[in-house]
Amino acid sequence: MFGYLEILIFHQLSPDYIGVELGIGESLLVKAIGESTGRSIAVVKADLKKEGDLGLVAQNSKNSQKTLFKPKALTVPFVFANLKEIALSTGHSSQNKKVSIITKLLAACQGEEAKYIIRSLEGKLRIGNAERTVLVALAHAIVLEEQERNNKRLNKEKLTARLEQATEIIKSVYSELPSYDLVIPALLEGGVDSLRDQCKLTPGVPLKPMLAKPTKAIGEVLDRFENKRFTCEYKYDGERAQVHKLEDGTVGVFSRNSEDMSKKYPDLMDQLPNCMKDTAKSFVIDAEAVAIDRTNGKLMPFQELSRRKRKDVKVEDIQVRVCLFAFDLLYLNGEPLLHKSFLDRRELLKEHFKIVPGEFDFAKSSDCDTVDEIQTFLEESVKDGCEGLMVKMLESEASFYEPSRRSVDWLKLKKDYLAGVGDSLDLVVVGGYYGKGKRTNVYGAFLLACYDADGEEYQTICKIGTGFSEEALQSHYDTLKPLELTKPRGDIKVGGAKPDIWFEPKVVWEVLTADLSLSPVYTAAQGLVEERGISLRFPRFIRIRDDKGADDATGPEQIAEMYERQVLAQSKGGKKKGDGNDEFW
Repeated sequence: MFGYLEILIFHQLSPDYIGVELGIGESLLVKAIGESTGRSIAVVKADLKKEGDLGLVAQNSKNSQKTLFKPKALTVPFVFANLKEIALSTGHSSQNKKVSIITKLLAACQGEEAKYIIRSLEGKLRIGNAERTVLVALAHAIVLEEQERNNKRLNKEKLTARLEQATEIIKSVYSELPSYDLVIPALLEGGVDSLRDQCKLTPGVPLKPMLAKPTKAIGEVLDRFENKRFTCEYKYDGERAQVHKLEDGTVGVFSRNSEDMSKKYPDLMDQLPNCMKDTAKSFVIDAEAVAIDRTNGKLMPFQELSRRKRKDVKVEDIQVRVCLFAFDLLYLNGEPLLHKSFLDRRELLKEHFKIVPGEFDFAKSSDCDTVDEIQTFLEESVKDGCEGLMVKMLESEASFYEPSRRSVDWLKLKKDYLAGVGDSLDLVVVGGYYGKGKRTNVYGAFLLACYDADGEEYQTICKIGTGFSEEALQSHYDTLKPLELTKPRGDIKVGGAKPDIWFEPKVVWEVLTADLSLSPVYTAAQGLVEERGISLRFPRFIRIRDDKGADDATGPEQIAEMYERQVLAQSKGGKKKGDGNDEFW
């Protein structure tokens, strides 16, 4: 069930945490098209150069091929089974086996099927559906099927209420257990009303982490948490790591995108048993993996962590070691803890785990009450090599863990925000501009966008082209070249931007900006402040965010809020909106 839904809606063969990928290159597809249609590789390549779309080449090749018998119609289960077989093929003869399977698929294609099979194998078959749309559709389908089965028609008002209730339940359950393999059978068997009892947080199935809302002033923290208990934690400059231990003793480490990082961090896998007490039979921990200098115990920046290999990592070859800093316990010994207070979760974390110097520790925290205390702790965190502080509610329902949500009950207080350097944003690369001079063979500048989760669209926000070394531009070119599109995807709200080439929205960059301004060209946060969009002035590339997916990018509401705060600060400082030399890209 999961496979069919994923391949049709998201073009995935499995959930992210299982990590099954096709791994098909253009040369293999060209060879398969040639073998299936009786054309030479040279002719197929010539057609590709002319059409620019291997899917169209496959379709045209098939349509010009005469057949004696009509092939048996393709079915979704048959296609899925063959794609899965391709993805799981390994070994010396795997390439030939993959070509053979693709050839078999193409031989059975009719009409436009060859085009979509090839685009699917290339990873270029996208229809722009986001997770929340699918969950809403699933909720509506279940409710309408329930109505038909019971032969009981609800009036418009009751039906609307029932649809909203079902949607809320399915979204809530899926945020804790993001697996269609588990959720859909439970829905079909027991319906919506029993879903919460059937599907709960389960070790081995990573959930999307809770996120914090950025804030620019310590005073905002005290305003938000007035007369309530809260704590401040170090915000470590590392990679989010969700650690799972199953009842059978299996341990796994997952990224914020639910990707299995166990092979990336074999040293961490070796370290974990040392920090678990015997009472921790099964658990899910939210933590940060941070690069550390084992000689002096000092924390190292994320850039050091990013130097590590991502695949085929051997412990003996690792030069950059990591320490895991745990800050939350989400599941313990058969019981989900999401609806316990953060204070209780923190106590349980410290009760069932122990510090191992240089390998495992608890996030350093301080239950502050005043501006001076927060300021002192913030300065201490920066001195110790951290990005700033995380401020979290300790008690009441406001301190529950909310998967996949950016909550106002977690605030992010970064040193950059307070120093006046500018605001850091995570943006998606959606377009490129061809370089000139020394940059002739690479992209010289890039079009970036934020992501609107509600509208399920990417909104353009700026062009960035300064501050890149020649090596960096070559690296970006190598990464983005396979993602090229001849026209923008339908879920990109373009505005007046006109890049030379478009990209599949996949790569996320962290960008720093000196200022924000209204723009007639870009579409970010359009309509939230004024009819014009908001643009970044003098954007500067900071780093690639491999740990974030495109739908984790900064949202338009956050950008609009940053702009409004900036305008307020400028008006207090005597500078009126629109003053200065605003520069629009």
